[in-house]
Amino acid sequence: MTKYPVNKIILFSSVDGPGNRTVIFLQGCNFDCKYCHNPETRSLCTGCGLCVAKCPAGALKKEEKEGITRVIFSPGKCVGCDTCIHTCPHDASPRIRYMTAAEAFETVKKQMPYIRGVTVSGGECTLYPAFIRELFALCKEASLSTFIDSNGTYDFASDPELMEVTDSVMLDIKAFSEKDHLAVTACGNKKVLENALFLAERGKLFEVRTVVVPTLYDAEGAILETGKLLRDYAGEVRYKIIAYRPMGVREEYSHYPVPEDAVLQGYAESLRKMGWCDIVII
Repeated sequence: MTKYPVNKIILFSSVDGPGNRTVIFLQGCNFDCKYCHNPETRSLCTGCGLCVAKCPAGALKKEEKEGITRVIFSPGKCVGCDTCIHTCPHDASPRIRYMTAAEAFETVKKQMPYIRGVTVSGGECTLYPAFIRELFALCKEASLSTFIDSNGTYDFASDPELMEVTDSVMLDIKAFSEKDHLAVTACGNKKVLENALFLAERGKLFEVRTVVVPTLYDAEGAILETGKLLRDYAGEVRYKIIAYRPMGVREEYSHYPVPEDAVLQGYAESLRKMGWCDIVII
């Protein structure tokens, strides 16, 4: 059975989809968002070992096997101080557990019947569609709802098996114009916007989200254009407007100003005039 890099599992969350949910974060992302609030999920550990000596709890050690150096993580010793993450120069984390979907589901089962469902996030979880398909199939057998938190680059239309076991997707709209999206993420967004419509048309788009980062890109334009794009589904989809905050951001991108609440409220009011009724500002 194939094992996949799991960054962490949050047993109970009320902010990652409807109801109380268990959230599984997978390691690795194909975007380089300037405002990323968990950059330690972007890359896989290179095995450089810089974090090993820094760990105050002795939860990390270097191991060489077949000419490859790896950092081995002992979860039982970890005190969650994040020293390793702050030490890593590669936007990675040594605290990865490689798990099969069945092993991840064993952790999920311990929360039943106290959770409504499971959300898979990242990083970008759709880099591992086979993991999601297998996990969600198990969730469905247990009558748990299934949500994906995604940057929207996966070709959902080409994967009917995944769509069959996925109840809904929470989709990030990082920017609307191609130029802005490249500036924010270093990637294009043609597939992201196609997915927004594809998922909405099939009743599988739970929410779209935009992080407002003043001076980085045209956030107002992104919100208004996304609102227009999905206007026909405004009564069914939530729009979450998120204020940029520097906590957790890489130091070189921590200088952007925090948007004023009045500005965010103004964006929300513009959406309401289009017919959007479920708008959340955080």
